[in-house]
Amino acid sequence: MLTFLFILILLALLMALRLPIAFAMGIAGFAGLSMQLGYSPALAVLERVFYDSSSSFILVAIPLFILMAEVLTAGDVTRRAIVACQSWIGHAKGGLAMATVAASVILAALVGSSTASTAAMAASAFPEMRAHKYADRLSAAVVSVGGTLAVVVPPSIVLVVYGVLTETSIGKLFIAGIVPGLMTAAGLALVIKIIAHSTDQAPKGDPFDLGKAVRTSRHIIPMTLLLLTVIGAIYGGLTSPSEAAALGVMGALIIVILQRTLSFQAFNRSVSGAIRATVMIVTIVVCSAIFSNYLAFTRITQELLEFVSSTDLSREVIMGIIILILLILGMFMDQLAILSLAMPLAFPMAMALDYNPVWFGIVVTKTVEIGLLTPPLGLNAYVAAAQTGVPLKVIFRGILPFLAMEMLVLLILLAFPQITLWLPALMLK
Repeated sequence: MLTFLFILILLALLMALRLPIAFAMGIAGFAGLSMQLGYSPALAVLERVFYDSSSSFILVAIPLFILMAEVLTAGDVTRRAIVACQSWIGHAKGGLAMATVAASVILAALVGSSTASTAAMAASAFPEMRAHKYADRLSAAVVSVGGTLAVVVPPSIVLVVYGVLTETSIGKLFIAGIVPGLMTAAGLALVIKIIAHSTDQAPKGDPFDLGKAVRTSRHIIPMTLLLLTVIGAIYGGLTSPSEAAALGVMGALIIVILQRTLSFQAFNRSVSGAIRATVMIVTIVVCSAIFSNYLAFTRITQELLEFVSSTDLSREVIMGIIILILLILGMFMDQLAILSLAMPLAFPMAMALDYNPVWFGIVVTKTVEIGLLTPPLGLNAYVAAAQTGVPLKVIFRGILPFLAMEMLVLLILLAFPQITLWLPALMLK
């Protein structure tokens, strides 16, 4: 136990020194293995862990989904999606903000990254709302919360990482994320509607122009068909997530080539961006596996499970404690860091309590999504502030009603697991 406490202190110290969470976990895990087994056996474990965790075929899905997102973004497809949504509902009171949420759903399915989605919306939707006299507090808040949809809406990179870390079906996780993602978007739109009709923060937009709406929509039809094909192939059991990701990349390249919106330089930047993001994520997966192996050798996980089973606390109370811890972590860490740090202990505990791994994955991703909005870190708020110039305190104040809706959706998902699980149950094998 003293060794374990020392490793925890070492991990906390490395994180306090601002070492990336992946390297902090890898170093702490290797130090623990060396103290537990000896230096040479620890190196042997390290060699096996590196190979086992980095050679998984499902990891191929990560660079492919990221590349698909990078190509579509570089090819101006994401901006056109935002313009199309604004042209259909931007005329109503609060319509531009609701159109931003609708575009965020599409963008979430395109980019799979919350911060990237927030940055894109801040660059394109925020200036439009400001030009139509929307309050900066509401506009920046909508941009921030809209970006969080990329955490749950497939193909979410967070869901892929959760699936890899816990060996849960990524295909089922993707399908399970559809209904919670749409529920969240509907909840955000409801909050906007209430704010628009109870305050003067969201005036009416330009009059509706059917011709303009139809013209802008034709640009996003190929993208919509691509997304339906990728998700439909997984849902129908026709392809694995990795194969669907490859299909998505091919489709994205065909779209931007036919539309002539992607230059060779932009394609090079897309590939470079995908490589950088992939290396970061795989490093997190590998280093998390090192730390998980250390926990396995110490039997800390087993002892914790035995302690939980011996307590009089109900499984609901224990799940509530897990959620509370994840929410607190979300105030200080990004979503991938939370997954890599918490899943080695939280996932076995949830499985011991007989919770469904797919449902637990959606609940966890929904919880870390909320962490993207909560101070002091509130990563999406920081991204929105940097892009828009709106002060952080103004954005956090605007986020509060949306945060309440996010918590309500989380409580509904906790209370009614069938909302999450009914679509995956219908998947063809």
